[in-house]
Amino acid sequence: MRIAVFGTKGYDRRFFTAANEAHGHDLLFLEPRLDALTSQLARGCGAVCVFVNDVVDGAVLATLAQGGTRLVALRCAGFNNVDLAAAERLGISVVRVPAYSPHAVAEFTVALLLAVDRHIPRAWARVRDNNFALDGLIGRNLHGRTVGVVGTGKIGALVARSLKLGFGCDVLASDIAADPELEAIGIRYVERTTLLREAEIVTLHCPLTPETRHLIDADAIAHARDGLVIVNTSRGALIDTSALIDGLKTRKIGAVALDVYEQEADLFFEDLSSEIVSDDVFQRLLTFPNVLITGHQAFLTEEALQAIAETTLASIADAEAGRPLANRVDSALIAPSR
Repeated sequence: MRIAVFGTKGYDRRFFTAANEAHGHDLLFLEPRLDALTSQLARGCGAVCVFVNDVVDGAVLATLAQGGTRLVALRCAGFNNVDLAAAERLGISVVRVPAYSPHAVAEFTVALLLAVDRHIPRAWARVRDNNFALDGLIGRNLHGRTVGVVGTGKIGALVARSLKLGFGCDVLASDIAADPELEAIGIRYVERTTLLREAEIVTLHCPLTPETRHLIDADAIAHARDGLVIVNTSRGALIDTSALIDGLKTRKIGAVALDVYEQEADLFFEDLSSEIVSDDVFQRLLTFPNVLITGHQAFLTEEALQAIAETTLASIADAEAGRPLANRVDSALIAPSR
């Protein structure tokens, strides 16, 4: 099958080419992201492979369908950028990679938390300037603190387990269904509002749905504990960025570590070091000394990239052969916090 792979970087080509040796698909690597203007590039391709910031709305899907595309393969777990109703109406199947490497994202989450909580980026910058003073670098132990984990799917469960068993945190969890294995080690499930009110640290691991959009908003911040630390490696729009900035300005929020951003589509995955970035909200975030931002790299390990490529191409092979699609996405998968 001919596959248009949109938004490809060097690492995508490397891992997809290697994984394709077992399948023999005709891979068309395209640097542009998928959107209304670039969708014509997929004409004649039975499948398109897309990532988190590609636009897969009704208009794009209609163009793809006219060009012969019958499968959208997401090389990620999230699917909030796909109009599933339109895809179903047009006869286009949608598959994803539900669990490429939960450890990659979970480990990066803990790394971000430690980095922002112990001022590691500031310390590194000082040492580069031969400044070895410790003033302003006082952190806090994780041990004994109350951490709230929103969403205890594969990634959230690993984070919760690491913080509970590895660091000795008191872990609260929120999800549509409790995980008995997490409860067995002393992790307590509470309502999301209770979690946001009682936790000193909140880390987000749920998909972006209408119910979870801006779950961290002005009201949630107002009712949170003073000095709340927020970590988000899931989806940017889980946080109302304007409310986040207000919380930072009033010092209600003590620190923020983000690997995702609400309006990241025009920024992330590109080298803009020689450009003027016009996103004033993002630039304002960068001015806070207690904010750490990375460019959606939590997934970026060799193990994860290999699993993404292999799972994606295997799903496409199943579709081409008429086999059941184990990783198919439909509206039944949309849930508030899983």
